[in-house]
Amino acid sequence: MADPKGFLNHGREVARSRPVEERKKDWNEVYVPGSLLPIISKQASRCMDCGIPFCHNGCPLGNLIPEWNDYAYREDWGAASERLHATNNFPEFTGRLCPAPCESACVLGINQQPVTIKNVEVSIIDKAWETGEVAPQIPERLSGKTVAVIGSGPAGLAAAQQLTRAGHTVAVYERADRVGGLLRYGIPEFKMEKRHINRRIEQMRAEGTRFRTGVEIGRDLKATDLRKRYDAVVIAAGATTARDLPVPGRELNGIHQAMDYLPLANKVQEGDYVTTPLSAEGKHVVVIGGGDTGADCVGTAHRQGAASVTQLEIMPRPGEERDAARQPWPTFPMLYKVTSAHEEGGERVYAVSTTHFEGDEDGNVQWLHLVEVEFVDGKLTPQPGTERRIPAQLVTLAMGFTGTDRENGLVDQFGLELDERGNIARDADFQTNVPGVYVAGDAGRGQSLIVWAIAEGRSAARGVDRFLTGASDLPAPIRPTDRALMV
Repeated sequence: MADPKGFLNHGREVARSRPVEERKKDWNEVYVPGSLLPIISKQASRCMDCGIPFCHNGCPLGNLIPEWNDYAYREDWGAASERLHATNNFPEFTGRLCPAPCESACVLGINQQPVTIKNVEVSIIDKAWETGEVAPQIPERLSGKTVAVIGSGPAGLAAAQQLTRAGHTVAVYERADRVGGLLRYGIPEFKMEKRHINRRIEQMRAEGTRFRTGVEIGRDLKATDLRKRYDAVVIAAGATTARDLPVPGRELNGIHQAMDYLPLANKVQEGDYVTTPLSAEGKHVVVIGGGDTGADCVGTAHRQGAASVTQLEIMPRPGEERDAARQPWPTFPMLYKVTSAHEEGGERVYAVSTTHFEGDEDGNVQWLHLVEVEFVDGKLTPQPGTERRIPAQLVTLAMGFTGTDRENGLVDQFGLELDERGNIARDADFQTNVPGVYVAGDAGRGQSLIVWAIAEGRSAARGVDRFLTGASDLPAPIRPTDRALMV
């Protein structure tokens, strides 16, 4: 145990953010560099080393949280990094992007603020990179088997790294021009600078993983031809079919899916554009959708100089504290969350539904009409007399995703079966109905969190390894049927 009295002697402290007006002028990460290390030993000491560490239940990766908290408290960064990497291929991603269901399940959180598990995690991995603790793990011998991984998001990268380290020859196919999937083009730079992806890719290249960018399976290369080239295939293409908003005026110019808007801003940071072709500068921006993707649109619009930013959410505003009756510990509660993007300004409007859009004579959106809604008999019902309009010259739709891409032909060319939710069906080993073809991440699970994607990639890798060799020592932290700890 780190410090038996740590949770009694120290309160919760988190990373310090840079001033709003400073960070809105650039695209660097919002936190003050180096602000965590001076406080992280005390924060790690707050871990109670519980007899039953419920943080393990909250995290699908099975992270050894009490163990690396103890090492961080003692400032044994090498041992902490080893324990961290034992269950997580990319802790610098999860430490920045995960909403930390482990903290919601922290036993200390029953009557205090939980341990800053996420901050401890990112401190350990950043220190490990700084001190050279992170090195390529090159397999001792090759199996002679080949694997293709479709998609280079967190699930695909995790599966690829695990299979490469098991001795298989792995090639990752990515339809975008750079590796990283949504980590690269869906996550804004101010949430995670892309240098973190780049150095992991270099590590994977050094281990032997190969990358093929600009190749879309189904269009540029038929799925059937890919299957003939490789002994096994892992589909980690994500759930990229965005939910649309079929209301009058949807065809007006200026209304875009969030994943059409956000990647262009990231491409500016990559040097592909001087300015984005789709800018919020000087415009009244409306973001439809109250989740993390919506918040990413809010922060991006601020940095592009929007005249105003309004975020709409159809559900009522959540509470600021856990409802012990409806969302008891250790489940992941739905709470009112103020992200760094929300700190920077804008208005958030809850319990409203868009009725239609209004444009000018040139076909450009100018107004969004909405109505307040309430739950009546279990249904969202518009409230008469609450209709109004708000200015909207740029609208981004961030309402989630409904399944994997069907238009590129990948699903049909493989002949894959889908489940009742439209995801690619798989068995207990993550194998689809096509022998040797596996699925990991959102393509099989549906839209989920980064920790679930990495856990799926690791678990699917074990299934592939067993298929290729007859047995496997690779870990499988979850089953395809496992779900988050929620009510």
